[in-house]
Amino acid sequence: MTYNDLRKGRVSQSGLVYHITTVTQNRAPLFASLDNGRKVVRELVTLQAEGRAETLCYVVMPDHLHWLMVLQAGKLSEAVRMLKGRSAHAIGRAVWQANYFDHAVRKDEDFRRMARYIVANPLRANLVERIGDYSLWDAVWLDEALSG
Repeated sequence: MTYNDLRKGRVSQSGLVYHITTVTQNRAPLFASLDNGRKVVRELVTLQAEGRAETLCYVVMPDHLHWLMVLQAGKLSEAVRMLKGRSAHAIGRAVWQANYFDHAVRKDEDFRRMARYIVANPLRANLVERIGDYSLWDAVWLDEALSG
């Protein structure tokens, strides 16, 4: 099975919530550098400012990113490509594996629970003892219209 086979039949839809997971090339811990991680975060903020993707939560781990977002405009693949390309350019080197995992979140799934799971990654990886001690994450509280 090829990467393109994985993409067949998938549809990007504005207004849907997606959970994206993408990893660095060879799982290199490039984001152990706070500066590199902040460059990824800056691109998440830029995509939101451009009206492409509203970030609900994210965590930048040393070798991967979890991103819960609402696609606002364009295709999901375009938003991910922009995030990866721009952050790699800002860092000044190849960063990401070509593929990524996406999950279109169903309305009956608990967004807040999913967000808690995502931002707790540094705890489960034993990088910190308290999530407040980890710098590369953020989350918004979702209103009842989105969570139900």
